[in-house]
Amino acid sequence: MLIKTKAIVFSTVKFQEKSLIVKCFTESNGIKTYFVPNAFSSSKNNRKIAYFQPLTILEIEANHKNKGTLEHFKEIKLATSYQTIPNDIYKSTIVIFISEIVHHCIHEEEKNTELFHFLETALLWLDTHEEIANFHLILLVQLTKFLGFYPDSSNSSNSFFDINEGNFITHQTLNSISETETLLFKMLLELKFSTPQKIFTASHRQLLLKILLQYYAIHLDGFKKPKSLEVLKEVFA
Repeated sequence: MLIKTKAIVFSTVKFQEKSLIVKCFTESNGIKTYFVPNAFSSSKNNRKIAYFQPLTILEIEANHKNKGTLEHFKEIKLATSYQTIPNDIYKSTIVIFISEIVHHCIHEEEKNTELFHFLETALLWLDTHEEIANFHLILLVQLTKFLGFYPDSSNSSNSFFDINEGNFITHQTLNSISETETLLFKMLLELKFSTPQKIFTASHRQLLLKILLQYYAIHLDGFKKPKSLEVLKEVFA
């Protein structure tokens, strides 16, 4: 079946010497994996490697056989040419980190337009704004809405957050974060991308990131700590 759709690049793996296997989240069909032959060839007719950088937004035409095998692109072009992400160390580091997260978290092989538009809108916001220090934290929180474990804030007046149950409780337990950590976490839940970014210090961000990754690890089977985590911590230290 010939499909025309937008697609966000989640990951790439080099195959043999010249080819790529590219995992994309498509607007029309969810997760799809494509085989790109001769990706590293110098021929002008071959796909540009730049198309397959983490979280690049593409417009593709592809043959989908839907048989559980690798699919093939027929036509491909940039849906959006990022203006700042490739040349900004902070933004490019965030993008690499987020690409690892979504690669391990999003597996659905069916259409999810709402999730696609959320990711697309978030990436375009990142590319067009300068104050982005909390971007990755806000995205990780908002992504849990689509993954099915967004924190239950119905009792947010309580002083402790139970990281196993995903709700706020009155007394500290072995499964809850501290009162101070809970206060920071409550603040994070209220943030939007447009909220002033200086609301947290660097140490606050490191702490919140640790809590969020622990929260993901508890609620997602097989969740892996991103390899880019240490680089992200260093950049935002």
